[in-house]
Amino acid sequence: MSEHSNKPRKPRSPAKSTAQNSSAKPSHKPAKNPLQKPWLKSGGQRPTSSGTRPAKPKTDESKVYGDNACRVLFQQRPESIIRLYLNADMAAKFSDVMKYLAQQKKAYHIVEDQELEKIAASAHHGGVVLLVKRKPIQSLASYLQQQKGKTDCLLALDGVGNPHNLGAISRSCAHFGVSGVIMQQPELLQSGAALRTAEGGGEFVAGLSSDSLALSLQLCKQAGYTLLTTSSHNGASLYQTKLPAKVVVVFGEEMFGVSKNVAKTADIALQIPGSGKVESLNVSVAASLIIGEWYRQQQ
Repeated sequence: MSEHSNKPRKPRSPAKSTAQNSSAKPSHKPAKNPLQKPWLKSGGQRPTSSGTRPAKPKTDESKVYGDNACRVLFQQRPESIIRLYLNADMAAKFSDVMKYLAQQKKAYHIVEDQELEKIAASAHHGGVVLLVKRKPIQSLASYLQQQKGKTDCLLALDGVGNPHNLGAISRSCAHFGVSGVIMQQPELLQSGAALRTAEGGGEFVAGLSSDSLALSLQLCKQAGYTLLTTSSHNGASLYQTKLPAKVVVVFGEEMFGVSKNVAKTADIALQIPGSGKVESLNVSVAASLIIGEWYRQQQ
């Protein structure tokens, strides 16, 4: 029998544990986190999605995206900005916004386009997204109390809800000096898609709340406004009609137009002359032509 088989084996020493010795003092120094100061650019590293993707916006918050929409918002109400997300290509263009946010101890994050698309819930983010406090909704009654001028134009929308139409209408309103839009859901004017389409115009147009459009139009009449509607068949030619200085122009949903009870309250029905090859114009185009003509006549 071999010597090796009779000799008792030496017990093996336990392997050294890779864990920290329990007698050692634990370190209380927190790990470095590049998002502890999120207003600082973190060496070009992309932050993790858990650190950049915001929670669902609160009811008093909204997301604004698109170059012009974000730029104009910063110029008009920078204090309403909560957080900025942008890609590396837009960093130089929005360096003044990032500097402002850093001074205010507010966050900005440089992220990839894929992450921006998730944040904006749209592929048309244009490389930049702002999380902002919504503009407060103003009541029509409050607006009419404040409006003492002899010249004013308002729009009233009856069933118009497409965000791209609303954005195009806001853009035209801002261009022609129309400061208010009466509608039952004025918060739709502040949707991301509407504000992007408005290209910054949404900052100059107030959504005026209306529980009943018919009653709201009566309030406007009592305040000295003339009510205008459109008619593709029986209206007076837009370009042969003298438009009053204080007007409310009412537009309906494209398929059905203005409801009958609203149409009955109108003082003037207008027709936009054309070739007759199509039944009507898109509501945002019609709005632009009418308020543009009103603006021209007031000059």
